[in-house]
Amino acid sequence: MVAERQTRKRHGRWIIAGLVLLLAAFVWWRHSGPGRKNFTPAPQAVGVSKAALGDMPVVLDELGTVTPVSTVTVVPQISGYLTQVAFHQGQMVAKGQFLAQIDLRPYEIQLEQYKAALAKDSAALAQARSDLARYKKLAAQDSISAQQVSDQTYLVAQDEAATKVDQANIDTARLDLVYCHITSPIAGRVGLRLVDPGNYVTSGSSTGIVVVTSIAPTTVIFSVAQSNLAPVMARLAQGAILPATAYASDDTTKLEAGTLTAVDNQMNTSTGMVKLRADFANKDDRLFPNEFVNVHLLVNTLHDVVLVPTRAVQTGAPGTYVYVVDKDDIVHVQPVSTGPDNGVDTVITKGLRPGARVVTDGVDRLADGMKVSVPGADAGKKAARAWPSAKG
Repeated sequence: MVAERQTRKRHGRWIIAGLVLLLAAFVWWRHSGPGRKNFTPAPQAVGVSKAALGDMPVVLDELGTVTPVSTVTVVPQISGYLTQVAFHQGQMVAKGQFLAQIDLRPYEIQLEQYKAALAKDSAALAQARSDLARYKKLAAQDSISAQQVSDQTYLVAQDEAATKVDQANIDTARLDLVYCHITSPIAGRVGLRLVDPGNYVTSGSSTGIVVVTSIAPTTVIFSVAQSNLAPVMARLAQGAILPATAYASDDTTKLEAGTLTAVDNQMNTSTGMVKLRADFANKDDRLFPNEFVNVHLLVNTLHDVVLVPTRAVQTGAPGTYVYVVDKDDIVHVQPVSTGPDNGVDTVITKGLRPGARVVTDGVDRLADGMKVSVPGADAGKKAARAWPSAKG
């Protein structure tokens, strides 16, 4: 039994040694012998796209805040008890629409007092003027002294001033009565009621009765980086109207289209950003005050530039480059200079001509000089061979 086991082990070793020799011979034949000459790696399948001339919009995508044109806190201008609130919370109001009422009675009584004072002082003025006219006649006859005429003249002036004060008090009282009737200073939406009827309100209150916010039109304030400001200012200097579009937080739902109207007068030194304001009609009330929105500002449109799919542009040791497929389906590394992109296409400013085929899929498995297979092109070649008389 022992001899038989040893014989089997020797046979197993010879078999393993033979297999190793066969493998070594195959490797040598594959890489250094005739097999190397006959071996050709299979072409790498890739997707390609042609560089083409087209237009590229230069768009700045920024985060903005919907900022109303006007926000007014309605504060009472006189003191008194609030007797009526005539608005519903959250409703739209017009400019001059009645909002609230303050108790009129104290100011009506005060107006009557001022009217009575005016009547009294007017009567005194009439008497003083009558006496002055009589004194002047007597002075002309040398019946009274000139001092009496002079004193009476001054008395008439005093009474005239008193009547003017009375009239001013009447006007003030009438204005107070107007202030008792509180109206909206702007058109917009009222917020939540800040004071309930029955409370005593004063002109010194900072809380106010309600806040009115304008809705349409409205504005959006957003910031752009210092590096992006120069193209904006250059376009504005040319008199261009720059369209601005507001999108929801998902950056796909379009809310409103507007235009850029103002640029702030200074840069924020801590952030290197400057504020811009765009106006929107907001006729459908889709922009809500203080809402965060994404603003797409169209700064310019580049015409007849070379465009390639963005996924074709690569970065690495050569810098920025693309893989170009020549007529023999060999790829070559082509350094390029890029311009703006829109997430789908990228502008090539240098290094590529229109019509060049660039690799868009399968880039990670390529190397310069590799043979590739373009599925669409291969199918076209086979069809041409299968139908040689198609041209006729």
